[in-house]
Parts: sequence; C-alpha cells; structure tokens
Amino acid sequence: MVDYRITVLPGDGTGREVMTEAARILDAISESTNLGFEQTIIQCGGQHYLETGQVWAEGSYAVCRDESDAILLGAIGWPGAKLENGDMAGGEVILGLRSGLDLFANVRPIKLYEGVKHKIHGNFSQQWAPDKVDLVVLRENTEGLYHSLLHRSAASAQGLAEYEPPEMEFPGLHGEVAWDPRPISKFGSHRLIETGFRLAGRRNGNPDGETVVHCVDKSNVTRGCQLFRKTFDEVALTYPEIKAEHAYIDAFTMWLVRNPEWFDVVVTTNMFGDIATDLGSVLQGGMGMAASANVGDEHGMFEPVHGSAPKYAGQNKVNPIASILSVQQMLGWLGRRKNDEALNNASRVVDQAVAEHLSEGKQVTYDLGGSATTEAVGVAIAARVKAILSEQ
Repeated sequence: MVDYRITVLPGDGTGREVMTEAARILDAISESTNLGFEQTIIQCGGQHYLETGQVWAEGSYAVCRDESDAILLGAIGWPGAKLENGDMAGGEVILGLRSGLDLFANVRPIKLYEGVKHKIHGNFSQQWAPDKVDLVVLRENTEGLYHSLLHRSAASAQGLAEYEPPEMEFPGLHGEVAWDPRPISKFGSHRLIETGFRLAGRRNGNPDGETVVHCVDKSNVTRGCQLFRKTFDEVALTYPEIKAEHAYIDAFTMWLVRNPEWFDVVVTTNMFGDIATDLGSVLQGGMGMAASANVGDEHGMFEPVHGSAPKYAGQNKVNPIASILSVQQMLGWLGRRKNDEALNNASRVVDQAVAEHLSEGKQVTYDLGGSATTEAVGVAIAARVKAILSEQ
C-alpha cells in the first residue's frame, strides 16, 4: 500500500461536517485500492480560538509545511472570533498557509453536472444546460489587494514579526483614511498565467470546442492590471496553439452568466478572482458545489469555496459535494505530482461518482432542492466510489 500524508483542517462550523464526508471518500478509496491515506487532523479556526485561546496548536504550521503531501481544509470563520489586532481568528490558517507556503494559484472549476438545479429568483430551475458550463478560473493567490493581510497572516502563522505596509499620503482626502496596497508583480503574474496555459493544454477546451485562455483584468484603469495583461500577452506568444483572449472584469461578469460556453480557462488577479468565482458558482448550483485548490510549486491545499455557515452548523444539512470535489482535485494534483496513475484514476472515479449521484437525483441537499442530510450524501457517494473501483 502506498501511503500519502494528508493533513485535515476541519476548521469552523459546517467545515467540520463536510470534512467528515471528505475523509469518508478517502477511506472508500483506501478500502478498494492499494492507496493509503494517513490523515492527521488538526483542530483550528475561530471556534478553536474561543475554546482554547489558540488558533491552532503550536507547531501546526510546520506539520502542514514539512509533514504533508497535501492539505484539506473545511472552512474558517466564526462570529465573535477576533484577534486583538481585529483580524479574523483563523485567518493565519487559511491565509497564512496560502502566503507562507507560496500557494500562488487558486484553481476554481465551474462545472455544471447533469441533474443539478439552480436557485434563481427564489425558485429552482435548470436555466443552463450542463454542456454549456465547464470552465476553470485561476486566481492569483498571494498578491493584489489581499497582500498585506496575507503576509500579516503568514507572519503570525510562523511566529514572526507582524507585517505592515508602509505609510502613504493621499492628497485630497480628509479625515480618517484606511487603505490597502494592491501590488501586482511580473513574477507573480507570469507564474499564474503560465499555469493557466499549461492547464488549458490538458483540458478538452470550452463547451464550444475551443482551447482558449482569457485574461480578465481592469487594465483600462489600474497599473497593476496593465502589468498583468502585458505579462499575459508575453506568455501567450509561447503558446501559439492556444487562443488568447482579453476581457475587462465588469464585462466578464456579464458574459460569464450570459455565455459561459465561451470560457475554457480564465486567469485573473486576486480580488477579481475571489468575486467572479462566487458569481460563477451560481452556474453550477451554488457554493455547495464549488471546490477549489490552492497550489504552488511544492505544496497544495484543497478546500470548498463556501464558508463556515454558522447558522447551519450542527444541523447535518449542508452540501458536502464541494468538499468531495476538493478531494477529487487533490487526488489529481497528487497524481500528476507523484506520477501515480492510481491517484489519477481515483480522481476520475470520484468525479464519475459525483456525476452519477447527481444525475440520479435521489439524494441531494436543501441547496439543490432536496432534503438529504450531509451524511447521507457523503455515504452514498463513498459507496458509489467503492462500487466503481471494485468493477475496474
């Protein structure tokens, strides 16, 4: 049996519930293959801070950095859990790991599965056809508008001195002023964009059959985006076989909803990617379906896009599929990294199991128009994973 070390960070609220179902998928794979997963659970986040006075136990960052083949995260954030400096308790977990481990690419697939309904104007409908929605957004993860918070969180996670940006003056502004720098570097832009083009080369194109990478920015206004677009154009020249397109973020949000079939791979800056992918989740059935990967050259952390949803915590009702699809991304990333076809196959099987489960439509959670519990969905998909693997 080949063992991979997975550090599990359940986090807050419903994150703890969906991570139980993510672990169930890994267990199903281990029981049906020669793959083993050594799962180390580290409690962390806002709830843990309120209970213990610590965001996570001392040495946890080092475990993630030095003793993990991959990291699974549930969700971070809890009402009333604030650090003395006003930051969210638990931020040093998610943001500290993103910055400290240099997880520069946030990879968010937006894929609609057969049978998934969308909640539009309060009613469930099937406005988009599954064959029209299949794209991936790559969001730069370590720079941009969140740069100061990221580095402050990374410093806290590693026990270093707190990072603060330099002072600046803003002519024409009066009274109290709060500001955040938005640094965008050529180096950071290049490696994200390069990752996007390489990913496009592995995909089958957009639903219209084109292999295309879109650069989404606001280069008509901001200097950081001008550098981002200039870098995109330079990288695109080295991939003549892949179509390169541009879109301003405001127009992109309209086209994303109106014509999702135009898009294959999208690369964009930190804040724009954060906002646009939450909008894009509507195309796939909501945040309960939205998985993500945070990857760098050496490390990877995988998490559902949704938050901790405190009002639903402990009710066994939230959708675990985003966390299960985050496991699917993790398996594929590890498979490519370790050149392990068994992992690649497991990734494909999890995707197949989710697709079959949703197409059947018998057990879905409230956000998809059903009433199934978190556990029931996780158990059903895990059983399907085992069934598919046993038939291979």
